[in-house]
Parts: sequence; structure tokens; C-alpha cells
Amino acid sequence: MSGIRSSLSSILFKRVGLRSALLTPRKESSTCLSDPREISQDEPQENGIDHKLKSPRRKVCQPVLDHFDAQYTAELGSLWTSVRSVLLNPGCWQYGVMMNRFADVQELRTRLLELGYCSLLPQRHTTPPYVPPSHSPHGGSLECYVQRGPVRLPAPRHEPGYLKRYFLLNAASLLPVLALGVAENERVLDMCSAPGGKAVAILQTTCPGFLHCNEVDRHRCDWLSKTLESYVPADVMKTLRVTNQDGRDFGQTHQAAYDKVLVDAPCSNDRSWLFSPSELRGHQWLKERQKLPALQTQLLRSALAAVRPGGAVVYSTCTLSQAENHQVVEGVLATCPWVESEDLQEELLLANALSEHFVFAPPPPAPLWPPGLLVVPERIGHTWGPMYLCRLRRTR
Repeated sequence: MSGIRSSLSSILFKRVGLRSALLTPRKESSTCLSDPREISQDEPQENGIDHKLKSPRRKVCQPVLDHFDAQYTAELGSLWTSVRSVLLNPGCWQYGVMMNRFADVQELRTRLLELGYCSLLPQRHTTPPYVPPSHSPHGGSLECYVQRGPVRLPAPRHEPGYLKRYFLLNAASLLPVLALGVAENERVLDMCSAPGGKAVAILQTTCPGFLHCNEVDRHRCDWLSKTLESYVPADVMKTLRVTNQDGRDFGQTHQAAYDKVLVDAPCSNDRSWLFSPSELRGHQWLKERQKLPALQTQLLRSALAAVRPGGAVVYSTCTLSQAENHQVVEGVLATCPWVESEDLQEELLLANALSEHFVFAPPPPAPLWPPGLLVVPERIGHTWGPMYLCRLRRTR
């Protein structure tokens, strides 16, 4: 394996000059602002492809690890041992490359395939040859490329006047977007949208009639706006709205206003929390964690009030915690008889062969019934996640 990695790194830098090719500006133009971190919505990343050869020097926060050991051993059983090993080893984490259909990515696509990347989704989902956005009013298809190893491309840099061609991310974060299944001309709310990766992904799948991107935190809302401007052309930006509101208010201020709502809820991000900057901060986060299910429940209820009858809400988090996942959904279903959960197993997994790339945790025992999906980072080559998702349908 190490020989393959060294060989790949050599190819990347010496033979095809992928780094310089990826950063070369293209001819499409749009207002484009710099991204505060210029990377994916999931993890801080440094530039450079050789990141896989050396683990980042991150210090594990022992109080958080002790808490996770106790909780997840009880919830995941023996599976926690392998998940724990992956979470504690950032050097083995994989990174997906989501293409931007509003930019010319044909050369990039070819180079990725030559370097052993494969499409996350069946070929029917890949985009057609590049057409300038002004001549492509209809939707596209989500296109993401993945490697079995922890290869990471350079973060796309801001180039004034040009759109970024790809977005680095944890590929499991695309599953909520696929589950949402936005159709052309639908009205969509991304309730907790920052830093914008899922909103960008929605725009890769189709052209909504209206995409409302909301973020309650002012700093993150600014980040969201800059992300969108870095990936979306000006004519498409006209169909977007960015707001800085409390998501819990939408159920009252925007009743039945949307066809689809995504609630990518604030959660105890397991990957980040394990590497808290100090034990004091770790203890603070663990105290805050106890309050999250109540907030998540309020956001989900608000989303179900904001979606029209017959419309769908996808709830997602990036934590393994049952209290923030299944139990939140179960509590809402128990008190909302006009809401039904939908089984994503056949529609999402079998139709797209996603089980080839992702490891899914077995469903929890009753009474935690809602048929959500939980992606777990379980072994080398399958380090995606954590990512929980569940789709609910408002029936009346």
C-alpha cells in the first residue's frame, strides 16, 4: 500500500502536474469572493496532496474520548472499536471531489480517472460536456469522485473572476442531498446552510425555482455567502436567497412555503470534538451536547411546519449519537401524526450502489424505530462519516 501511495504522489507532482492544472483559471466568469477557509465544509485542510503520508499533529482531547468510549460502546457495541480507530487517525481519512457543473471540469475529470478516482454515483448521474451556465437553464447531475485511499487534492484557490471547479468534502455529506431529491423549479429551504457545501450540491443536481439558504450565526452566514459566490454564477445566484435567521422561527414565518426542506442540524461533530483545543473546551462542549437534542427537535418541528403538505424534510447530523439522531426523529414522529418517515434503503442505497463505498451501522433496537441511515467510518477505504440522515413526509 505504501508503495502505491508513493507512486501516486510522484505521478501527481511530477508526471501530470495535477496541482498546477487544478489551480489554472478557466474562461467562465462570475463575481467570486475568497472563501474564509478555502476548503470543504467538513474539515480544516492544508494545501498539498501528500497529506496522506503524514498524520496531522492533532492532540486528542481525553475527556471527550472517555465520554465517547462510554457512550458509543453502549450504542455501537463492537463496531465502536473500528470506528474509534478511524476517528483517531486523521491521516487515513478520505476526501471526495465534488465537481462544479458551472465550471469547465472536463480536463479535471479526465485526470482524476487517470489517477484512479472513481465516480461515487452511477454514470447516469455524471454531467454532460460543459455548457456555459447562461446556455444551460436546466438541471445537471451530482458528480463526485472518490479514492479508496486518503489522497487529498489541493484546496481550490480563489481566482478573481473565475468559479472554483471542485469542492473537497466528506462524501457521506452528499447523502442528505440525494435523499432530499430536489426537482426542477421546486422551492427549497436549506435551514442550517453554512458553510454552504450542501447548497452547492443541491445546485449540482438540478435548478430549483428558489433556494433559500439560512444560517443563524452571523460569521458563518458570511462564510456561506462567500462559498456560494465562489461556485455559483451570477445568473443562478438570482434564484438564491441568503438569510441570517433562527431556524426555529421558520415554522411560523414561512408556513407551508417550501416543497423540500433540509435540516443539517447543529450537532456534536464527532471528528472535530475529539481534537478539542483544550480539556476545558472539551468539557464545555460535552455540557453543550446535552442541550443539542432539544434544539434539534425544535428545528425539525419548524421545518415540518415550513414544508407544504406532501412535501419532504431531510434531517441530518454528522454525529454517531442516538440522542441526536434516532431519538430526535422518534420524538417528533410520536407527537406529529401528520408526519411519516420514509425508508431510504432501496431508493438511496440499492439504486445507487452506495453500499460499495459506505459502511452503515445496523439500526438501533426498538423502540428507536425510524428507518434512518447512519454512515460510520469503519475501516481503511471506508472512512466516510459519521453521517446520519432520515427523510420525513408531511401528509397533511
